Amino acid sequence: MSDDDILFEQKGALGAITLNRPRALNALTLPKVERMDRALRAWATDKTVGVVTVEGSGGRAFCAGGDVRALAEVGKNGASAFLDAFFGQEYRLNRLIKTYPKPYVALLGGITMGGGVGISIHGRFPVATEATLIAMPETGIGMFPDVGGTYFLPRCPGATGVYLALTGARIGAADAVALGLCTHHIPLSALEAVKEALAALDADAGADGVKAVLDGFHRDPGEAPLAPRRAAIARCFGQPTLEDILAALASEAAIGDRAWAEETRAGLLAKSPFATRVTFEQLRRGATLDFDGCMALEYRMAPRIARHPDFIEGVRALLVDKDNQPRWSAKALAEVEDAAVGALFAPRADGDLEFRDP
Repeated sequence: MSDDDILFEQKGALGAITLNRPRALNALTLPKVERMDRALRAWATDKTVGVVTVEGSGGRAFCAGGDVRALAEVGKNGASAFLDAFFGQEYRLNRLIKTYPKPYVALLGGITMGGGVGISIHGRFPVATEATLIAMPETGIGMFPDVGGTYFLPRCPGATGVYLALTGARIGAADAVALGLCTHHIPLSALEAVKEALAALDADAGADGVKAVLDGFHRDPGEAPLAPRRAAIARCFGQPTLEDILAALASEAAIGDRAWAEETRAGLLAKSPFATRVTFEQLRRGATLDFDGCMALEYRMAPRIARHPDFIEGVRALLVDKDNQPRWSAKALAEVEDAAVGALFAPRADGDLEFRDP
């Protein structure tokens, strides 16, 4: 990876990070994660830096996630040490952003998926734009929604987080603000002015000073497209089991929005049955854990599922060969064994992931 794949610059009180791998939709790699972690820790104790921004270059994406093609190749070869290193460092970065002592502003100028969500919405000020597209599509590639999804998805209102996690549905700025995933909506054309205003702040302006700047540029994102379906989502995805969710969607097709319910149910059944069961259990557990507990749980799960046949097959079908015909290890949810799901959550022999403050 070139040093130019991630850029760091200080302007006045602003520490600016630019993900600069546009041809790969600014996907995260281990060296990029490590460099970002080091820069954030250095700025955390630098009295001349009062606020940090992160954005993506190229105009299409903030960050489309981790380099899952590379991870699947590693998983296929059984290289557990690399998987431990990648997920461990990525999750430490997510936690650093969540606990960062200075205002952290993520400017979501495009596609924001998977790992991109992990380095944005956990910060103090995730900012949506008219180009923002947020999704956690992991069940479609035999994975689960990690990078803190265990924490934030169960806490989305009205079972919307369960819906987003299981279906991989995409949302834009209006829904991101309505669901509390983003704090502001600012036009793309204003982002340079936003950064200039942040750079001009006193280094001790704090969160209130940064919020005042962002408030000044905020624009109403309009009606959230999910709003008319929130009641149906709550009815269907607030169920206690996956089987109940599928039954509720079938009932919804008879009494409500038939096209949405049938399409959602069919899409859910097309995902990896194993990953779908893992994700449902993940969210059930995450609802009762604090952030650190959620990240520790994900570190148990991720290196293991990255070696599972469904992840390797899902990446092949959707991202490598692109035939969109994955051959999952189980053909139906009923074929997934509870013991196989439970094994992903078991404690690691070398202990849980440890964190350190900035």
